[in-house]
Amino acid sequence: MPGRVDFGEPATAGFWYRYEGEHLHSERSPFQQIDVYETAAFGRVLVLDGLLQTTERDEFCYHEMLVHVPLLSIDAPKRVLIIGGGDGGSLRHVLMHPTVERAVMCEIDERVVDACRRWLPSVSAGAFEDPRAEVVFQDGVAFAASADESWDAVIVDSSDPVGPGLGLFRAPFYRAVREHLAPGGVLAIQACSPFFQPRELHEAYRNLREAFPEVRLYLGAVPTYPGTLWAYALAGEHLHIDAEAARRRAAARNLRTRFWTPELHQAAFALPGFVHDILEGRYPAFANGVNGSNS
Repeated sequence: MPGRVDFGEPATAGFWYRYEGEHLHSERSPFQQIDVYETAAFGRVLVLDGLLQTTERDEFCYHEMLVHVPLLSIDAPKRVLIIGGGDGGSLRHVLMHPTVERAVMCEIDERVVDACRRWLPSVSAGAFEDPRAEVVFQDGVAFAASADESWDAVIVDSSDPVGPGLGLFRAPFYRAVREHLAPGGVLAIQACSPFFQPRELHEAYRNLREAFPEVRLYLGAVPTYPGTLWAYALAGEHLHIDAEAARRRAAARNLRTRFWTPELHQAAFALPGFVHDILEGRYPAFANGVNGSNS
C-alpha cells in the first residue's frame, strides 16, 4: 500500500480539495472507511469515508476553539464529557485544564482510536494514558441519554450530520445533554462550514434552540476544512462570554495556546452578515450542494 498518491474530497459541486501524500494505512471498520496519509504540507492526515478529519499541522486550530472556549467560559470545570473525538485531540486539550478531575471520551468506533494512536500519536500526545481520562466505545446518543452522572461541560467533536454523526445534531440528543449538565454547565459542538454547509448549520442551531435557553454561534478557522471558516456553537442556561474572565482563568490554569486568545474568545462570537442570515434560515446563493462530514 505505501506509495505516493493523490487524494481529496469534494467541498461542493465542481470544487475539490486535493492533496498528495503517502498512503500509510487503510481499513474498513464496522462504521466507516479509515485512511491515514503522510503529506508534506500537513503532516499525517486522518481521512474517514474519503473526507479529511484532522491533520498534525493544523489540528490545534480546530481543537483549541472547540475545547477552550467552553471550558474558559465557566469556573473550575471538573467533569467533562467528549462525544466523538477519536483522534484524541479534544481529550488532550480538555486535560490541559488542571481543574478537570474526570474526562470521559465516548467514541463509537474503536478502530479510529487505534489507528490514531498508532499513526497520529502527536494529536493525543499521551492523553489516553492520563489517569483522569476514560474512553468508552459506545454510541454517543445512547451514552448521553443513559449516563448516571452530570457534567460541567459536554463537547461534541463529531463528524458532520451524516452516517454515525447524524443523531448528534438532533434536538432529542441536545435535550438529553441538557438533562445531564451540572448547574452552570455548557455544551459545545462543531457546527460545520457556514460557506458550504449552511443548511446543516441552520438545522443544528435550530435544534439547539429547541433544547437550550441560550445558544451562541462562534467561528474559527481551520486551513484544511472546506472553506477554512468553521462554525461552533455554545449552549447553556446562561452563557457568560467575557474576554477578561477568560484571560484570568487561562492564566490561573497556566494554559498555553497557539490559536485561542482572550481577545479571540470574545471576538469569535461576532458573526458576518451572511452567517446571521443562515441562522435565520436564509441561505446564500452559493449554497448549491455540499460534501458529507468533516472534523
